[in-house]
Amino acid sequence: MTKKRTQRRGRTRRVPERTCVVCRTRLEKQRLVRIVRSEQGIHIDNSGKMNGRGAYVCATRSCWENEALADRLSVALKTHLTEADRARLAAHTANMPEDGEGD
Repeated sequence: MTKKRTQRRGRTRRVPERTCVVCRTRLEKQRLVRIVRSEQGIHIDNSGKMNGRGAYVCATRSCWENEALADRLSVALKTHLTEADRARLAAHTANMPEDGEGD
């Protein structure tokens, strides 16, 4: 597999890649949604800079609606998802466009 690179000021830089915890697809970090475990619970990290343990999920509705999402996030974030955490994830899923829209 070749690494993706970008040109910047005359030198080549590697583009960071991460793996979706649901479908195991490797994508550019910017194309994935980061979920963070903090002391206050599970949060969607739109900035990519929140403190805490993070996991990445594709920005596709199919990954977010996958039955294995909660289980795989629990393992990746090393925590048990509470009902409030599950509600936050469901709210984010409800606001997502259908697969194939917005591309």
